[in-house]
Amino acid sequence: MAASRFYAHRLCNMSINDTLRKRGIRWLLGFLFWTFIGLSFAFQFYISSAKADLDVSWKQAVSFALGDWYVFALLAIPVVSLARRFGFESGSRLKSAVVHGCGSVAFSLAFIVLRAWVGTWQGAASFLEAFRPLLVKTWHFNLVIYWVIVAVSFAFDYYRKYRERELSAAELEKQLAQARLQALQMQLNPHFLFNSLHSISALMHQDVEGADRMIARLSDLLRAALGSSDTQEVTLREEFDLLQRYLAIEQIRFGDRLKVRIEAPPELLDALVPNLILQPLVENAIRHGIELRAKPGRIELRAQRANGALVLEVSDNGPGLPSSEPIHEGVGLSNARTRLRTLYGDAHGLELGQAPEGGLLVRLTLPFRTAGKPS
Repeated sequence: MAASRFYAHRLCNMSINDTLRKRGIRWLLGFLFWTFIGLSFAFQFYISSAKADLDVSWKQAVSFALGDWYVFALLAIPVVSLARRFGFESGSRLKSAVVHGCGSVAFSLAFIVLRAWVGTWQGAASFLEAFRPLLVKTWHFNLVIYWVIVAVSFAFDYYRKYRERELSAAELEKQLAQARLQALQMQLNPHFLFNSLHSISALMHQDVEGADRMIARLSDLLRAALGSSDTQEVTLREEFDLLQRYLAIEQIRFGDRLKVRIEAPPELLDALVPNLILQPLVENAIRHGIELRAKPGRIELRAQRANGALVLEVSDNGPGLPSSEPIHEGVGLSNARTRLRTLYGDAHGLELGQAPEGGLLVRLTLPFRTAGKPS
């Protein structure tokens, strides 16, 4: 309990410190912004005074200009607060116009009063002597400054809301994609399970011991598959391990009729691939390339890297693609296409073709990435 309180207190302090740090940065940036404007006007005032043969030093120019703009900076704080509260959205435009109209008048008058007081502090003149010329010379300029501050505040506010909507839409799209992938994975697991149970059922009448071994290995496979069911991507090493468990089941059923060869360089085994992407492709090769043939069948899996992408190939020595009939993609293949499109968009490929030695060749092209760092 004490440890929980300690960590809660520490997290609270970290949150407060982060908030204060961010607020401090904003205040510092605001101070630098108004200082930059003041110095710009000071430079302009100094140059114009020199051309008009007026005796104005650089120190006086900076003092007068910063006196103006630091007062504007101080008055900008309530103006920004007012702008955030009274926007010009539909339904509140008239009210906001009246509020900001009154606010601009108050802002201009407040600037003249404060600037006259600052002028007396700078020793330039008395309050009334500073107030009268400021009232005449700066009244309308002050109104313009007020509306500029309001406009900039609106612009930042609209941009912030736009970014929030953009982030919210991206998060929603991510959640929908994750839900879609989870649904596809839930569709794939029962399909794989039913096919495996069908194989066990077919073997039960021929080889009871073999069927019993298949059940035991199916249990191990399901345990491994369910353990990674929440993970959309796994390493190629983990994918091959899961595939070997599946092939161990099919090996009991087909015996010497099924030969499997896997070629994968060690440096590619840490590459990320979609979870359970190879199993339906190998299952498809067994069903259409080996199951219907009396002769021994061969399935080859190859992994290579080409042009910065990971290329996975699954081929068999079966009859291959039909020459005249259209290709009918079952649950496994169509599911794989949809998952790849959801995960990678256009940055993937799934092609079906004739293997060089006959049979079907399925080629997957994926972005090459390893856990923790893209490549």
